[in-house]
Amino acid sequence: MSGYEQTRPAPSDVPVYVNLALVTMVWGGTWVAGRLLAGHLSPMFAASLRFLLASAALLVFVRLARIPLARPSRRQWLQLAVLGFFGIFFYNLCFFYGLQYINASRASLIVALNPAVIGLASWLLFKERLGRMKVLGIAVCIAGAGAVIVSRDPQSLAASPGAWIGDLLIFGCLLGWGVYSLFSRSLSRSLGPVQTVTYSILLGTGMLWALAALRGELDWAALANLGAQQWWSLTYLGVLGSALAYIGYYDGIRKIGATRAGVFIALNPLTAVILGALLLGEQLTPAMCLGGALILAGIYLCNKPFAAARKRRIL
Repeated sequence: MSGYEQTRPAPSDVPVYVNLALVTMVWGGTWVAGRLLAGHLSPMFAASLRFLLASAALLVFVRLARIPLARPSRRQWLQLAVLGFFGIFFYNLCFFYGLQYINASRASLIVALNPAVIGLASWLLFKERLGRMKVLGIAVCIAGAGAVIVSRDPQSLAASPGAWIGDLLIFGCLLGWGVYSLFSRSLSRSLGPVQTVTYSILLGTGMLWALAALRGELDWAALANLGAQQWWSLTYLGVLGSALAYIGYYDGIRKIGATRAGVFIALNPLTAVILGALLLGEQLTPAMCLGGALILAGIYLCNKPFAAARKRRIL
């Protein structure tokens, strides 16, 4: 067997990589959809509507696919509530309020640290092995994402008054998404990714609506005045960007682990830049292209089974 054949990804993993790439590309499009929706609805009301649509889409999907919704145990309900709180409610709370203090590009730079946070937490909490190539791949992904974001908006590194509050809140996003990614694996195996996503999003949606109601942000007049473009954006955010993408992400975590799945998040800013160029007329620069190449190289390094290949060559 040749060296190339020994080191290429297992054929069974290729569909997982394609799935995760598509998921993170869909998430990259949510930045464009969010910008098209911005200014028409308050952030909390927009988040509540997004996940209400996601909940409806998931229930329709479950019904059409004839997937039986298992009845979770008391312990599983508690775990699902934790996922709904951190991954849906807490994440969106930190994200939308953080953007009141810092711009989206600066927030993206912080969110780009997600693969490193997930990898480190996996190593500390679950003893997941972090080889040199995984660490290198994560670092290259972060460098690539940073290059894309900074070249798109050089002012993203500039701090404004109160920026530390925004930074702290966006770091809360890392915490929320880390919990959502790491503590879902056992539930995905016992309940299945569809059931895990459905229940956690339903619970998180309830929390978002309760807070929006308490803050008096349920503006039905603004909802009635939305144009077709805003409705398409909201539908994209809810159905593709939340319901279907979350199922695909959870399925990827279940199959290859949180660290290897997490590096695909670095495709987020790259996809946002490409879609911004295609749909919003934004300019692509050489630095963005270099960042994109680094992101792809980092994903490859993190998922390439070097250790296993070396062991086979020794044997």
